[in-house]
Amino acid sequence: MSDLDLFTPLDLGFTKINNRFLMGSMHTGLEEAKNGFEKLGVFYEKRAKAGVGIIVTGGIAPNFQGRLSPFGHQLSFPWQLGKHKKLTSRVKKHGTKICLQILHAGRYAYHPLGVSASSSKSPITPFKARKITKLEIKKTIFDFANTANMAKKAGYDGIEIMGSEGYFINQFLAPRTNKRTDNYGGSHENRMRLALEIVKSIRKKVGDNFIIIFRVSMLDLVKDAQTFDEVITFSKELEKVGVNIINTGIGWHEARVPTIATMVPRQAFTWITERVKKEINIPIIATNRINDLKEGNALIKENIADMISMARPFLADPEIVSKAEKNRFDEINTCIACNQACLDHVFAGKLTSCLVNPKACHETEFTETKVLKTKKLAVIGAGPAGLAFSIEAARRGHKVSIFEKKATIGGQFNIAKEIPGKEEFHETLRYFKTMIKKYNIELKLNHEVTMSELESLKFDEYIFSTGISPRIPKIEGIDHEKVITYEELLTGKKVAGHKVAVIGAGGIGFDASEFLAHNPSHKSPSVELKAFLSEWGIDMNYTQRGALTEKKTIPSYREITMLQRKETKPGKNLGKTTGWIHRKSLKDKGVKMLTSVSYEKISDQGLHIKREGKSEIIKADNIIICAGQVPNTQLYELAKVNLSRPCHIIGGAYEAFEIDAKRAINQGVRLANSL
Repeated sequence: MSDLDLFTPLDLGFTKINNRFLMGSMHTGLEEAKNGFEKLGVFYEKRAKAGVGIIVTGGIAPNFQGRLSPFGHQLSFPWQLGKHKKLTSRVKKHGTKICLQILHAGRYAYHPLGVSASSSKSPITPFKARKITKLEIKKTIFDFANTANMAKKAGYDGIEIMGSEGYFINQFLAPRTNKRTDNYGGSHENRMRLALEIVKSIRKKVGDNFIIIFRVSMLDLVKDAQTFDEVITFSKELEKVGVNIINTGIGWHEARVPTIATMVPRQAFTWITERVKKEINIPIIATNRINDLKEGNALIKENIADMISMARPFLADPEIVSKAEKNRFDEINTCIACNQACLDHVFAGKLTSCLVNPKACHETEFTETKVLKTKKLAVIGAGPAGLAFSIEAARRGHKVSIFEKKATIGGQFNIAKEIPGKEEFHETLRYFKTMIKKYNIELKLNHEVTMSELESLKFDEYIFSTGISPRIPKIEGIDHEKVITYEELLTGKKVAGHKVAVIGAGGIGFDASEFLAHNPSHKSPSVELKAFLSEWGIDMNYTQRGALTEKKTIPSYREITMLQRKETKPGKNLGKTTGWIHRKSLKDKGVKMLTSVSYEKISDQGLHIKREGKSEIIKADNIIICAGQVPNTQLYELAKVNLSRPCHIIGGAYEAFEIDAKRAINQGVRLANSL
């Protein structure tokens, strides 16, 4: 058993929390889906069964104005209690506490009835919010208390009030969005009045023996926001009016500072939690980019925080707590903070899932039982799709053999892990290696399978995950010695010179440019906190409102020009929640981006192009080819004709339009569940 401090109970007086783990609030989309609460119950119960101390639900609105979307979920009426009771009963039978998060969208509402402290429109939503009247404020305070009371009746152990991330309550706290002249605006005392009245009203309604967590925006990371002294004063007042636990909130959604993406260092904001903890007497929760439990344990051991909140890590691995308790750390499927299947899905109106664990929020679509008949399965290619398939098939009881022509597993993940800001891919490869050993999967490296060998192998079914190859565009001089493919660059086979032209401004083009822009003798800002804070203008001294300061971006290590044929903005298809980070990072480093380009030829001088009807030369020591991929399907096509057993194709070999690990892993896991 683990001796981590994370496994010590937290005593709140009227109740005890079994350990220091909090599963942070995540909107999954199941809240509004057909039979969604049944599926949500299975989702939460799986995490509760594995031992998490508290689960906080996705944000639930207290009234219609507060909904995130027109059909967003709210809890206001007795007839809504039934579905919530099914959820809470599933969780509580395992000894886990569960709290309902009450979230009022304010000006972040995706509907025209949104209200805020003052009339204003956020830069990330389509509708302008109306200034809420004083009468409506009183009604909203009542609605918060009513929702909390409904939560208590539904069996929740408490509630979390969303007071950060730029939502309604946060909009009252910050001068940026609160221009009122009545007793809810102006001075800090007035700006925090709404939040305190909400807490008082809730406490009066639910009594003393009910958990109230308040998520405080400790770093707004926008201009004209709160000061550090205001955050401390507010936190102390929350303590006085009956809040049991304070949770750390970091950054408004409209802030132009990354706060949870993979290029953010682990535990990048625990320093502000530590500073606030010194000023208050109730437990405080650390959040944001905590995905390693040994590192997270230090936060408890060193008295930096009283609990740790992890949201996406519970998508990646529902058993993260129980595995840590049994010292099975290598078996944890670590969250890589990519956002591709979680936040990107939420903002696209899709159900949440996880790139490294496609079962997340889709648990009812998969079986946990072993197969009745064991099959011998051959997997050709040890990229993400092949590995995901192999592990899931072996877990279900099949006998799996993997054939990989290279010396190591991982496929395109071995390229991704070399990109500054994507170091977390090392963790996924570690997990894959551990699972191969755990499930006794036969792994043959440096083994390129031939058609004749496949014909001689006695397998029941064959799975081809043979991946992709870089697409080489038809440009005069493409075989020039200056030309380097992205694979050659990122695997270290070739080194680029000082002046570089990058053909292609999609995901691979951005990754290659990020790699080229970084000085290899320096640590990446994603693993060096001071460099990250400096690059994005975050002030640990908190001398200005919002804790912002002048950015000190390190110029690009190379002179880089990115080019694309399309007229659209570079990186248009990058992730919805991370694309802006990649674009801004390269722009701030001085990387040039050219669109509507036609390529004429490559010569000793560099890359010859035509743009806006004029020919020009991009002088370059090297030209990096990031012009897409082609699927490696040759062996599969032969196998379909020559083998009498079923053949399947997954991953990049199935479709190579974009390198998509999310799709590849999902295909692999789903295929394994179908056999």
